[in-house]
Amino acid sequence: MQDPEIDYAAVFRALPGMVALLTPELVYVDANEDFERLSGRTREELVGRYIFDIFPENPKDPAAAGMRETRESMLRAVATGERDTMALLRYDIEDPQRPGQWVEHFWSPVNAPVRGPDGEVMLLVHRVEEVTEFIRAFGGRSDDRRARVLEAELYTRARELQEVNERLRRAHAHEREVALTLQAAMLPPPRPGGHHRAAVRYRPAVGALNVCGDWYDLVDLPDGGMAVAVGDVVGHGLAAACAMGQLRSALSAACRVADGPGSALEALGLYARFVEGAESATAVTTFVDWDDHTITYSCAGHPPPALLDPDGTVTFLDRATDPPLGARPEHVGRPETSIPFAEGAALVLYTDGLIERRTEDIDRGLARLADSLARHRHAEPERLADALLADLLPAEGNTDDTALVVLRL
Repeated sequence: MQDPEIDYAAVFRALPGMVALLTPELVYVDANEDFERLSGRTREELVGRYIFDIFPENPKDPAAAGMRETRESMLRAVATGERDTMALLRYDIEDPQRPGQWVEHFWSPVNAPVRGPDGEVMLLVHRVEEVTEFIRAFGGRSDDRRARVLEAELYTRARELQEVNERLRRAHAHEREVALTLQAAMLPPPRPGGHHRAAVRYRPAVGALNVCGDWYDLVDLPDGGMAVAVGDVVGHGLAAACAMGQLRSALSAACRVADGPGSALEALGLYARFVEGAESATAVTTFVDWDDHTITYSCAGHPPPALLDPDGTVTFLDRATDPPLGARPEHVGRPETSIPFAEGAALVLYTDGLIERRTEDIDRGLARLADSLARHRHAEPERLADALLADLLPAEGNTDDTALVVLRL
């Protein structure tokens, strides 16, 4: 039985409640029937017009803030790519039948971004619940004074809630800025030269508050080899970024003195027990020996690195896997193993944001990674890194941070 074709334009027009579509510049693209009816404007009067040319602030009320608050919410949704729900809002609109007469409305708006294939916001869904009659009727028709007192009380509480929400947004935005600055300082680009050609990428998750603790590192070893590592700290925000910085620095130091990646992760695990926020962090480190053409690796609960041979064959380095840092109550040494590599191969390390999806098994993500690597096997590290992100991250944006290292061997 074939699925019926759905006329989404007709569905949009029939949606209950006021719904309009706007461009990121806040120009109307469409409006449904309830929006036309309750706002007193026809679709032809709305489409192609800037929203606040049609619904300006009430000039008769010096304290009016409906337009300003709605504009800030819309621009915030466009800038962050996140849905923005407003508190109960008083917004007077001019009666189209009686110019100069302003009608009091109480609205509960939600502004939701719609992303295009490139991940950028292309439309804004503006939905408004009209609650004016509910507020007026709640106090009872026989007691208008009581109804007006209730209106004022609800409006005052809604404004207080909105102010609290705005302060929380500013605080979280500041925390995100600090965390991203710390991550940027701790995750510099690789130094050119030597045996290798490398590319690194870090993509924070979509969402104003969703700063995580993903990290990477490339370390020149005393014997002329190189250590490449990635890790992931559980949690979000500044605390995760701080824990990330401590673990990255500790592993960088351990790799320079350890006799192999297993010993380096063993030392990191002992250190992690004394770092707040480092519980159950994951990491993987690889030691590259340029002379012997071997990679020795060890993994602490992390997705396996991928070795891409020049012929397109992909091997996942999953034969030295152990639990995450600090997961065992007693101290146990970490395993390690080695694998040869051919001239021109590529080593790819990454965090789970690149491959994991909440609705599917991890094997599907690994298969996508292997397929993308095989298709782009001849690309240089910078192009290969960009291709992997384009192929594997969702078009609407990744919900988890992603760190990626590509090393041409």
